[in-house]
Parts: sequence; structure tokens; C-alpha cells
Amino acid sequence: MATKSTNSTSVTVKDDAEMETKDVETSEKKLPVETYMDERIDIPDADSDRFSFRKLWAFTGPGFLMSIAYLDPGNIESDLQVGSVAAYKLLWVLMTATALGLLMQRLSARLGVVTGKHLAEICFLYYPKAARIALWLMIEVAIIGSDMQEVIGTAIAIYLLSNGVIPLWGGVLITIVDTFSFLLLDKYGLRKLELFFGFLITIMALSFGYEYVVAAPDQTEVVKGLFVPYCSGCGQPQLLQAIGIIGAIIMPHNMYLHSALVKSRDIDKGKRTQIREANFYFFIEAAIALFVSFLINLFVTSVFAEGFYGKTNADVSEQCINSTLPESFTSAFGANDTEDASLSVDLYKGGVFLGCAYGAAAMYIWGVGILAAGQSSTMTGTYAGQFAMEGFLNLRWKKWQRILLTRTIAISPTVIIAAFAGIEDLTGLNDILNVVMSMQLPFAVLPILAFTSNKSLMEEFANGMVSMVITGVFGVIVIAINIFFVVETMVNQMSHLHWALILLAALVAVAYLLFILYLGWYCLVQMGVERLAVGIVQAIDSKADTTVKLSEGDQEVTKL
Repeated sequence: MATKSTNSTSVTVKDDAEMETKDVETSEKKLPVETYMDERIDIPDADSDRFSFRKLWAFTGPGFLMSIAYLDPGNIESDLQVGSVAAYKLLWVLMTATALGLLMQRLSARLGVVTGKHLAEICFLYYPKAARIALWLMIEVAIIGSDMQEVIGTAIAIYLLSNGVIPLWGGVLITIVDTFSFLLLDKYGLRKLELFFGFLITIMALSFGYEYVVAAPDQTEVVKGLFVPYCSGCGQPQLLQAIGIIGAIIMPHNMYLHSALVKSRDIDKGKRTQIREANFYFFIEAAIALFVSFLINLFVTSVFAEGFYGKTNADVSEQCINSTLPESFTSAFGANDTEDASLSVDLYKGGVFLGCAYGAAAMYIWGVGILAAGQSSTMTGTYAGQFAMEGFLNLRWKKWQRILLTRTIAISPTVIIAAFAGIEDLTGLNDILNVVMSMQLPFAVLPILAFTSNKSLMEEFANGMVSMVITGVFGVIVIAINIFFVVETMVNQMSHLHWALILLAALVAVAYLLFILYLGWYCLVQMGVERLAVGIVQAIDSKADTTVKLSEGDQEVTKL
């Protein structure tokens, strides 16, 4: 039996052969000085069943912080590449991926609201030690990979805004200082921090919205691309971009983040009406936030569909020659490509192209939008890492220590590439990082499906049969698509590697697939497929071996 109070947690697990007891003590001296969770927002008229915009405003915040992961520099680069390769033909994939992301974020928020624990904490309680350590490592890889993309995006933005005066490696180093500075904002209160994130999202909407206005995409083609699921004349490049959209949109660590952010609202877990109300308002807020993020992604894709699709090197070079941009930027096109070659595009070239086609202001405004995307994503990534570490390891660090760890790991390879290679090598690193994060997606999707489907843990708020089927099918599709994307990319990259490295990659791939099979097995058992419950995989059963009691300020978890 295990009881958690404000100062300690005791969890006892009894199997057929033995009883394992975990005693986790969290004393006050181990707690960080301040965290996002230290402040709770009061909900007005908490016991009223009527819809209230005051309540919606009180619940607004976590969803917008979560939505920033849909707008990080890796996503923006994926958007512009989709537009440049497939024009408007894949907009329906972007919209579908966002809707699928909303479905997964709904489950994440519901888990945090109903149990009072975020996903990493639930994993700590119910997965075996080896499995939860492996999950923690996978999520840390995703966080570090995302952080590297944000560092790259910020460095490119600073390079563009400074007219190349600040070198790439200098921009990379600046990201260390500015992130620490921005994170001091949460000392001024949770609502002010949330408003600041809202301000950054507004900057992105205005920046990329400006590009949309000046590029003036064909609105008929935009609507057709959104609501007609087709891709006539598409080949492998377009297919890979479609798969890449899903991998870029749905971020694994974001599900862990969202389940923790919703705990910042003061909800009486002993009152089912308040839990139901919180689920309702958090879903509305997440839907609004993801709709805003979808519009921003739509702006970027449409701009490059209109201005860049079908262009050759000669076409863009001519535009740049006739523009007012400095030669250091215009030389991005024409030096290494043949005159009639189709162009590839990235964050840097995308900004230069906008400056050549629509004026210097378009390039600088693009840089402002990328800078806002990089800064906001960096801060939410830091929170995600903090929650993951606290949940999986019951290890609490101060934010500056957490930033120092992840940012050091992220910056080390990035600054080397920035200093000794070119900007194309730096932006090309984004493609590799997208593959890395796609590989981590099953380690968020499968746990969230497993725990939100278990009626003993979620009680009346567990996924129903229809919901389990829909989310399960979508989860399998997302995982399959990402595995295909990873395999396709790795096969292309590994053709010239030494056989020993290929053998090592094959062994890692086998271990990766076996772990996914284990998580899938566990997920099916929690969904109610009892015939699979054998050995180390057993269903969470409140009547037989698990009791979860929730009350304000205190939580008791019992495993017999």
C-alpha cells in the first residue's frame, strides 16, 4: 500500500510471486525554489454548470503554451518545404495532422485533470523500472532534439536580422543568455508568464500573416488544398513531405508537457462536476490554441506554395539580383546550383527568397517571426524537461540547472557546425532532427492511450469503446507513418556507411521495435484485452490491486 502526502510517497506493488515496495521521499528541501506548478489559478463560480467566458479565461493558458510546440522552427521549416515541393496539395494533411494532435492533447489534458498527476508521474507509478528509465531517455532525446532545432532557428533569425554581422555561432551562443533572461519572467506570476507566451504567438501570427498578405496566395487553391484530399502528380518527394508533416506537428514531449500544465488550475478533485467542467474548458482552449497554430502553419505553407513552387535557380537568382538585399544574402542562390535546377529551401533560404521577391522588409519580418518561434519553443521545452525529470526520476532541479544541462547538450554540436561548416549544413541538420523526434513519438502516444483507457485509473472519464477505437487506430497510423518515414530516411542516409555502423544501427532498430511492441502490449492490456495480461504486464485494477484517491492538496495511490 502506498500513500502520498505533500512530503512523501509510498508505493507498494504486489505481484504473484513477490511484493515490491518503493518508498520515494520528497522533502521540502529537495523542492525547487519556484516552478510553474507553485501557483494555482482560482476558477470563478467553480460549481456552476453554465458556460462562462470568465471560466474559459481562467482555464486559458496551458493550451496556448502547449500549442507553441506546433510552431517551433522545425515545424516552420517543414511548412515551407511542403509548400515548395507540393504547392497547396498537402494542406489537407496539415489540417488532419493538427486535428489528430488535438485528439492526443485532449487525452493528455484529461489525464492530468482526472488523476492530478502528469504523464511522467503516472509512468513512474505503473511501468517497471527498466521501462520507465527507457521512456525517460527517449523523451529526453526528443527534448534535446527539439532544443537543437530551436537553437538553429534562433541563430538563423539573428543572422538575418543583423544583416550577417552576427555570425551563426554567435547567434547560437546568444540563445544561452536570452533563454535564462526570459525564464526569469515566471518570477512575476503564472498569468504574466502565460500572457508573455501569448504575446510571442501574436508576433508569429502577425509576422507570418504579413508574408501571407504580400504573397497573396490563390485563395481558391488554398480552399481546394484544405478540403479536397488529393495530390495529383505527386511522387516520393511529396509523400515524404506528407509524412514529415505528421512527424513535425505531433511532438512527443508535448503530451507530457500538457498533462502537467493543466495542474496549474485549482480544481477540487473530489467533485466530479469540477473535473468534468475542467475537461470541457481545457478542450475548448486547446482547440482555439491549435486553430491559431494551424492558421500560422497555413500562412507559411501557402506563401511558399505561391512564391516558390516550380521555381528554378535561375528564376530566384534573377529576382535576387534585381532586389535591394545585400550581396551576402543574394549569393545564397546561384553559386552551387545549375541554372534550371529545382530549388530546395530551408529557414535561411526561405527568408532570403522572401526578401528578393517581396522586399527587404519581408525578410526582416520573417526573421522576427522565426526568432519568436525559437524563443517560445525553447522555454516550453525547458518546462517539458523539468516535468519529465521530476516525474520519471522523482528528481527536482532548479530551472537554471535544467536549462544548463539541455542547452549544453544541444549547443555543443550546433556551435561546432555553425563555426566550422556553412549555414546549409546547419539548416540541413533540421532534417535529421525531424527524423530523431519522429522516432520518439510512440513513447508518448502509447502511454497516453494506455492510461486514459484504463477505467480503474480514469473511472468514468476513461476512453469509451468508440474513443478507444478511434484513438487506437489513429495512434497505430501515426506510429506506422513515422516508422516508415524514419526507415525511408535512414535507408537513403546509410547507403555509404561502413558495415559495422549498419550492423549497429540494425541492432538498435531491433531493440527499438521490441520496446514499442512491449508498450503496445501494455496498452492493449489497459484497454481491456485481458487475455494478454501475463507476466510483467497486468491491468491496473482498483478493485483488486489499485486504489486512486484524489483530494485537494493530497493524493493517495495504493497498489496491493
